[in-house]
Formats: sequence, C-alpha cells, structure tokens
Amino acid sequence: MRFRKIIPVLLLLSSAALTVFAQEAPSPDASPESNAPDTTQVEDRATTTLKVNVNLVSLYFTVRDKHNGLIPNLTKDDCNIIEDKTPQKIKNFSAESDLPLTLGIMLDTSGSQQNVLPMEQQTGSAFVKRILRSKDEAFLVSFDVQISLLQDFTSSPRQIEKAMDEAQINVGGGSGGVPGIGQGPVPVSGTPKGTLLYDAVYQASNDKMRSETGRKALVLLTDGEDQGSSYKIQDAIEAAQKANTIIYVLLIADRGFYSSRYGYGMNIGYTGASAMKKMADETGGRMIDVGNNGKKMEAAFQQIEDELRTQYLASYTPTNNKLDGSYRKLDISCKGDGLKVQARKGYYAIPSTE
Repeated sequence: MRFRKIIPVLLLLSSAALTVFAQEAPSPDASPESNAPDTTQVEDRATTTLKVNVNLVSLYFTVRDKHNGLIPNLTKDDCNIIEDKTPQKIKNFSAESDLPLTLGIMLDTSGSQQNVLPMEQQTGSAFVKRILRSKDEAFLVSFDVQISLLQDFTSSPRQIEKAMDEAQINVGGGSGGVPGIGQGPVPVSGTPKGTLLYDAVYQASNDKMRSETGRKALVLLTDGEDQGSSYKIQDAIEAAQKANTIIYVLLIADRGFYSSRYGYGMNIGYTGASAMKKMADETGGRMIDVGNNGKKMEAAFQQIEDELRTQYLASYTPTNNKLDGSYRKLDISCKGDGLKVQARKGYYAIPSTE
C-alpha cells in the first residue's frame, strides 16, 4: 500500500521536472544567450553624455536690402557665419515664417509715460491681435517702481488686450522689494526709486523666456529710462542672449513730459535712447523711435510683425566645442548688393540643462 502511494508522487515530480526543463530549454529560433555583462546602463550614460555635449548653435536673423526691404528667399549658400573670427559650417538653413512664436510685451508704466499710455495700450493690443495665432504664446509685463506679470502665457489676444487695458501708471514708493515675474518678492538694496527697466528685462528673459523653445522676442514700450534697478544693462542683455531672445524697443518718449520736468527739452534729462539701441542691437532686434506719435507707433509695430514673419534660422556646430560659459562673438553676412543682416552679436557657450 505504501509503495503504491509513492509511485504517483514520483510520477508527478518527474512530470514537473520535464515541464521546467522544457520551459528553460531554448527554442531553435531563439537568439543565443550571452554571458557578457549587462551594458545597458553604460550605454544609457554614454548617450546622455553625448546629448549634453552636442552644442548646436541656432540663430534667427533677418536680411534687408539697401532700400531697407526684407529679403525672403536666401539659401544656405548665400550666407556665412563667423564665430570669434573663425568661419563655421552651416548645417541647417531655412526661412521660418510659420514656426511658433513666444512673445513678451513689456509696458513701461512709470510716471513719464502717463500721457502716452493710452496710445500704447490701443496700438499694442492691435499688434497682438494681428500677430498672435493659436500656436503662438504671449505674456504681458508692466514695470515702474515694481515689476508685475499682468498676464501669463496665453494664446488669446483678448486676454492680453484685457490685461493691457487694466495697466495703470504707478509712481508710488516701493516697499523694499520688487515683485518678481512669477516668483514672488525679489529683494533689492534700498527702496525702488523710479523705473526698473533692466530688472524687468532680466527677469522676463531668465524666468519666462529661457525655458521656452523656438522663436522668442520681447517688445518693450518705454522711454528707455532706468532708475533703481538691481541689474545693470549688460546683465539684462546677457540674460536675453542666454535665452536666445530678440529685443525690440519702441522708444516712446513724451517730449512734453521732459520739457516740463527739466525745462530744457529732450536733450537734457533724457538718456534712454543710446541704452535701448545697445540692448536691441546686441540681441538681434531693433530700436524704433516713435516719440509720442501714434502713426509712427503703428508703423513700428508693423515693421516688427513683418520681421518676425520673415526670419531665417541657421544652425551649426561650432569649431570651439568647449561649453565653458564663455561669450562667443558672431558675425553673419549674406551675399548680395548692399544686404544687411540683423542678428544677435554673440552667444554664451553654456551646457544644456536637460
């Protein structure tokens, strides 16, 4: 009896062993197994390192003829890029009129703009309504003794228009801090005393634009006067260059305000034009002096719109592949009778944070 009970158990165990063996035995079609160590993690690390160290420089620029007309039909063979006096080989080149656009409108709401703010609001709203499409995004910032994000990223021109209409002149004293763009109070030394223009450009570039991709532009509506910023003009320019952001300045200076304030007309007490031209030139944009003339402002907005829709995008891998954070000077030229290239003057060789 005991023997008859053992036999089924043995048969069961044998069957189980055969089943296990059948599962472990490779099929004729299976790939041969390897005893080599697993290198998946090593390969992942190598891929990541390669990604970080590939430094592709992308440049957006516009080209005009000697009559100041925009040139829309150039090719890669028509243009040359020189970095720190060394010619570079252009890898990709295209005319970009339809890429998504990230736009920042920056509204000067200091006391000097009191008489021209309504004109800025009306013309600026019309510009955003024309240029902004569903795949584009825009935000609105005002700056005076404070920096305020009036409207965060949106594809709705109506939202920008609503926020712009609500902008108000602010000449009040500061509270010892400057509200940052989306990041709360930013401490400054002393009490803000005027127009925090450079701080506003720095924050918009660093906090809003730097994480965005594609075509990016800041449009400043200001008289160019800065008073009380923690950052200097070069800090603001550097932030915009690191964010690959073009700066356009509509220089809106109310001559009546300066005449009544200083009693000498525009030449005394007004110094904003040269600083704004430098900021625009260094980042590949333009400064357009519209004074307090509504027609000139409309024309200036139209010029900006045309430029943003008639841009070229060129990219190259620099011969100097060190990502050491240094500044590299750029010079772009295109073949043709009297062609002028509008592009940023350089970039910072910083490693990718991705």
